[in-house]
Amino acid sequence: MEKFDVIGIGVGPFNLSLAALAHPVGDLTSRFFEAKSHFQWHPGLMVPEAEIQVSFLKDLVTLVDPTSPFSYLNFLVANGRIFQAMVANGMSSSRQEFEQYYQWVAEQLPSISWGQQVKSVSLNGDCFEVACESGEVARATTLALGSGRTPYLPDFAAVLRGPQVLHASDLLQIGPETGGRRVMVVGAGQSGAEVINYLLREGVSLPESLTWVSSRAGFLPIDDSPFTNEWFAPAYVDHFRSLSPERRAQLLQQQRLSSDGISESLLWKIYRRLYQEETVGAGRLRHRFVANHRVLDMAHDGEELTVRLHDGDRDREERCAADLVIFCTGYHSDFPAYLEPLRERITTNGTGFEVREDYSLEWDGPKDLQIYVQNFAERSHGIADPNLSLASWRSARILNSVVGRDQYLLGQPASLMSWSLV
Repeated sequence: MEKFDVIGIGVGPFNLSLAALAHPVGDLTSRFFEAKSHFQWHPGLMVPEAEIQVSFLKDLVTLVDPTSPFSYLNFLVANGRIFQAMVANGMSSSRQEFEQYYQWVAEQLPSISWGQQVKSVSLNGDCFEVACESGEVARATTLALGSGRTPYLPDFAAVLRGPQVLHASDLLQIGPETGGRRVMVVGAGQSGAEVINYLLREGVSLPESLTWVSSRAGFLPIDDSPFTNEWFAPAYVDHFRSLSPERRAQLLQQQRLSSDGISESLLWKIYRRLYQEETVGAGRLRHRFVANHRVLDMAHDGEELTVRLHDGDRDREERCAADLVIFCTGYHSDFPAYLEPLRERITTNGTGFEVREDYSLEWDGPKDLQIYVQNFAERSHGIADPNLSLASWRSARILNSVVGRDQYLLGQPASLMSWSLV
């Protein structure tokens, strides 16, 4: 049975960042277990033309170690793309190319074990014991949980999940027929807009009708303005943590469009395509984009689906028939099944884990054993937690805590905003 300083569970972008930053730390041993056979980044929603919503400088390493060989810029140089990429993309990147970058880094890290589904984590003496479905068992004094969030569907949709009712994350894997069918898309965030754009793409048979449902007041752009972006800076994380749980919850609702809004360029693209269909295309596509509507329920009615909605403007109920409903309703954090042996020892607060400043969990185990989390701390650390913006900074903060020194110089967080006058 091998023993490591750190065992990471799950290898998405966040634990991949941790693995990349841990790689040059000579006195730290690590192993990362991932159930997939290779790195994949939301493969069911890797639609053509999708772009990341942040600068490529917010990659796995650059904001804390710009000299790292695992930077996105080095990926472009190593693959002979740097000059063309600067002309084509500026400071952005397609999601497909950013996934290629992630895969390029993952292939260089010997600490990652692919095809290893973690079955359980238990306490064995002075170590955590991590058991995989394959029978492999390893031990460590530190865990880094990066197994990700799960697709969220309302209960009434979850029981119908299949070829006619699906989450956006299933879109490309299921590949439902959409041409000539009545299609409804629920959710007006970036993923909802990417699905709509995918359904309207050139060279494919259009749906008979396309209904896009937003519970918000409209189909709203992401707030990417300068002072709003201060919410995605380290200084704001510390301020947010100092607030009461009630105030944090209020702020997360008020700040939602800074994270879940739609890229303005994508909104323009969709609008122009609809205009072309209305004019040049002679109205071949019947579309209804409705705001202030919330899906309440749905049921099979023979071969079709009857969807029940609430019209928030008129406070009335409406019904709509559809052949296919795609829910773009995001993700939520569940208590990981592999942690069940430790459930009674881990502190929760009704909405999730109790997470310390350094992203370690409150628990009643031995003080020299720590559990760190990636993408489980939005309620305690702020709107940036599930976002790529602070991936490298958070990983560096975790590593500094693990090794007990400033392996990465994070400095005093600076901000052009003031969060208090005192």
